[in-house]
Amino acid sequence: MKVVISGFYGLGNTGDEAILESIVDNLRSEVPDIDITVFSLSPEQTAREHNVKTVYRAWRRENKEKMKALRNADVLISGGGGLLQDTYPTKFLFGPLPYYLIIAMLAKVCGARVMFFSQGIGPVTSAWGKFLMRRFANKADFITVRDQYSKDYLENLKVTRPQTVVTADIVFAFQKKQDDACMQSLNLTGGEKLLAVSVRPWFEHNDYEDKLASALDELIEQDDVTPVFVPMEGHHDVDASKRVLAKMQNAESCHLLAGDFSPNQYLNFIGACEATVGLRLHSLIFSALAGVPHVGISYDKKVESLLKRSGMWEYSFRLEELDRDKLAANTRDVLMNRDALSRQVAKNAAVMRQEALENIELLKKHFM
Repeated sequence: MKVVISGFYGLGNTGDEAILESIVDNLRSEVPDIDITVFSLSPEQTAREHNVKTVYRAWRRENKEKMKALRNADVLISGGGGLLQDTYPTKFLFGPLPYYLIIAMLAKVCGARVMFFSQGIGPVTSAWGKFLMRRFANKADFITVRDQYSKDYLENLKVTRPQTVVTADIVFAFQKKQDDACMQSLNLTGGEKLLAVSVRPWFEHNDYEDKLASALDELIEQDDVTPVFVPMEGHHDVDASKRVLAKMQNAESCHLLAGDFSPNQYLNFIGACEATVGLRLHSLIFSALAGVPHVGISYDKKVESLLKRSGMWEYSFRLEELDRDKLAANTRDVLMNRDALSRQVAKNAAVMRQEALENIELLKKHFM
């Protein structure tokens, strides 16, 4: 079976790279003689890290190679992650939403079938974006989405022709390998109470940085925690972490991981922490996978949906409703009740892992 995988790959986003690793590893585990080609913005790096064929993903070059890969493919796997949205500027055929839909249509023209795979849908708010979804997403052969919200969103967009099944984020099927590179990079004594912290740029609500900084200061002083910032998207999250650190009174008690570790290395590190406070969706998914209780700061329905499924929503916040005192208090409660919450999170994650693996089973059922 020959597949092409199209997604937000080769750009250094830990969540998307974890998605790719999960898809590739599970395809190799479940599909005999699988032949995989990935469209990546860093094709040499992607080929080296995953032992796959690669083609440059953007339109600037290798367009003949894209067409050749699609003509040879049995299936285009589009996803996973939040590909089908127009939060980023969408002008005619330029922008993420048109790109992924055009790739899907080219696959159909080339004779390949198309599966939108483990996707989180939306937001799609522009009239043009909604037209593109109605016109082109309905041409897909099969769709799996990672939450009920995404399925409902597709229906509201009038994408109703392909069968759509709710599964879970494919990262819940991540095949973890032991690797303590993150831990080894830090100057730790071994007795610290580690708190993983994941932040990201979010300029519409950048006051969250002040609230988070103040809450972390209190937790350091009163609960003897050692916050470690885990940047999930390279220099973007490194810079956001540094802004929070600059606002703290106890920044010298914190650590900042480099922004170039692999998803597997970050997963191993988060698994060694007492708890996580995070904005990035996949920092919270990694926490759930590792049975680590987490306090989420939700900037999007996809984050809120995950927190409700992991069992940690009552401790978490919508970004615009973040309260500094409650953030400190909720994190303290999570730390005090860590063992019970860990069991609850691990139990919920096990259910989502089975649902994530269903993405692969449905691919086999419909395309083999």
